[in-house]
Amino acid sequence: MLVPAFVDLYYGHRDWKVFALSAAFVGGLSLLTMAATRAGPPPFSKKMGFLLVNLLWAVFSLVGAVPFLFSSLEMNFAKSLFESVSAITTTGSTVIAGLDHAPPGILMWRSLLHWLGGIGIVALGLFVMPYLRVGGMSFFKMESSDTNDKPFARIASFTRAFIFIYVVITIACTITFAALGMSRFDAVNHAMATVATGGFSTHDTSFAYFNSLPLLWAGTFFMTLCSLPFSILIVFMVRGRLDALRDPQIAVFLGYLTAFSLAIAVYHRIQNGVPFHEALAHSFFTVSTILSTTGYASEDYTLWGPFVVTMAFFMTFMGGCSGSTAGGIKAYRFIILFNSIRTGLYKLIYPNGIHAVRYGGMVVDPELQRTVILFFITYLLLWAGGSVAMTALGYDLLTAASAVITALSNVGPGLGPIVGPAGNFSTISDPALYLLTLMMLLGRLEVLTVLVVLTPLFWRQ
Repeated sequence: MLVPAFVDLYYGHRDWKVFALSAAFVGGLSLLTMAATRAGPPPFSKKMGFLLVNLLWAVFSLVGAVPFLFSSLEMNFAKSLFESVSAITTTGSTVIAGLDHAPPGILMWRSLLHWLGGIGIVALGLFVMPYLRVGGMSFFKMESSDTNDKPFARIASFTRAFIFIYVVITIACTITFAALGMSRFDAVNHAMATVATGGFSTHDTSFAYFNSLPLLWAGTFFMTLCSLPFSILIVFMVRGRLDALRDPQIAVFLGYLTAFSLAIAVYHRIQNGVPFHEALAHSFFTVSTILSTTGYASEDYTLWGPFVVTMAFFMTFMGGCSGSTAGGIKAYRFIILFNSIRTGLYKLIYPNGIHAVRYGGMVVDPELQRTVILFFITYLLLWAGGSVAMTALGYDLLTAASAVITALSNVGPGLGPIVGPAGNFSTISDPALYLLTLMMLLGRLEVLTVLVVLTPLFWRQ
């Protein structure tokens, strides 16, 4: 909080006091909590892990909302919490209109929450979810009990390498954006939002403000890069192991990203008469920003035609790779689901045959298969239930369905005139904002991590 305080002080904005007082309040409360818990936490268990993850993200969200609540923007609690959760979960939906004239400290705070949330998301996917067996990189545990091929024997070494890569990519992205025409302030903010695949911009029109095709290609590159598994990036960059890039989800993700981008570029060229090089740049940027769940906008792609709107809607479900800052269902689940369906069909033909579900060269154990199917079913039920709830609050089907899935997948913009790429969430009612806030947290914590804590069985001795 002291970082945006100094930013406001530098630009002569009075909100620096808000961040300074917020820092003192949160810091003092944290010190008191540390003093009160000197004895240390109780023995760690799976139950403790589920509870700890939920409490950490809940507290992080509340703390992030404090500066919004007391800033000169005069946001109420619902909007402050929504903006904080949207930043921390790297969703990128915003309730702030007039970003071009917003306090610089608030803009920096949103980007910082994005960046820190991105670190938490990767840590969650790499270290916590595999232990809890509800998502993340748990399929890496299926290979065998042999640990000789593991890139880092200790989590501490892995964490240091990850943070180094994360910081290096952020610096590289900042320099690239600045070299291509952004101001230093814009470059820093957009770099943090891009690396975290968050999507908060310092301008209402997002990337369209800069009107630069080179910037679109640069954004496409960094969004795509940060949608890949960070564990594999670390192995590749630190150890120079090319075989690390053979993870099936990388090929699948890059495959459907390229196919969708080319299809939309050709359609945009034919339907709207746009020069192909422009159509290609905007298409790749738009597809990358949706699949990486970043949520930037270079144009209002809902005006390109019904084919693009339909594609954008379905891409909102898909997401990037596991172990990255991207949200959505993620590529590895589609691979396991597709192979489970194929294996099921084979068993109908040869009921006595042995057909294993595989992920690349590894056999997927039945427990993980059940978890993936459970995730799919729960994900779709939450989307359907949330959409019905939004319509009950007075919103049309397109706004309701797209707002809920964009929150659940942590994408950012939805479809339609209200929450589409040309709009924002500033006119959404407080009850609907609370619902979407819950959906963002559910999506970011892989759904099951939150739902398991809400079951009565979890609280029994």
